[in-house]
Amino acid sequence: MLIIRKLLIDEYNELFDNQGMKYIEYPGDYSRVRKFAVDILKECPEEFLEDNLLEQQLSELIKNGIKHGNKKDSSKKIKIWYDFRNRARFIVEDEGEGFRELERWNSFYRKRQEALHNNDFDAFLELASYRGPGSDEDDGGNSLIAALEYWNGGMIYNKGRNKIGVQRWFQGGSRK
Repeated sequence: MLIIRKLLIDEYNELFDNQGMKYIEYPGDYSRVRKFAVDILKECPEEFLEDNLLEQQLSELIKNGIKHGNKKDSSKKIKIWYDFRNRARFIVEDEGEGFRELERWNSFYRKRQEALHNNDFDAFLELASYRGPGSDEDDGGNSLIAALEYWNGGMIYNKGRNKIGVQRWFQGGSRK
């Protein structure tokens, strides 16, 4: 049986509960995305870093908010809530119009996974990367594919689609 994960919208999901989380905001400076992620992860337990996988995923969330949400407008802020108690959990919010292509991306991803499941490699190769109306030569949607796999505790958008809540449990971490 093929189970396909997808991006969800749930304004009231527990992943948006920022009670007890630390908060920081940064200017929409695209050139400093990695620095922002590294600064936040200074407080992260070593065992959560997983050879920089967590840094890559957090950087991608910040990058998407600044690039696609705030349109690289440095006067706009990227807001980040984070928590490293028993897991890595983030809420990232930009000041943009939100991920309007979410349903289209879900359809693309479903077709891609079905092609892979059915060993239809020609169709799979045609679906190698996602291109939406706002994509440029550096976009391909593959980071979103990796994110769905990485955030094993959930990946949820708010109704406005400009805020995402994610969570990753680590081996041995308790799932309250």
